[in-house]
Amino acid sequence: MAAGETTIPHALQQLPNHKVKIKKPGQRACNEKNEKGKFCGGHLKRWFYMTDALEQECGCIAKAWGPDAEVYRCEICKTLYLPNPETERGVNVAGEGQLSIFGLTIPAKEEKK
Repeated sequence: MAAGETTIPHALQQLPNHKVKIKKPGQRACNEKNEKGKFCGGHLKRWFYMTDALEQECGCIAKAWGPDAEVYRCEICKTLYLPNPETERGVNVAGEGQLSIFGLTIPAKEEKK
């Protein structure tokens, strides 16, 4: 893949009825600003738009990106977020987590014969 090339070809495509942004690595809250300049701060949740009744009437996301695109939506302002092309697929949306501060290692169980 060439430098600067994205794995999401539709990433910069704005839709007529939706505001579209790209998530930053590890981002879980909306960073859209309102009229007063304050951040929305709503949680980003995976949005399955093919089962959404209102989106079925509009249909612009399915037409533009197909039926299986990975899309997140702010629960407050409804801004759509696409996954960041620099992050790994399959990583938990909530983040990678952290190692135990205790450093405990549990030995594997021995098989009975």
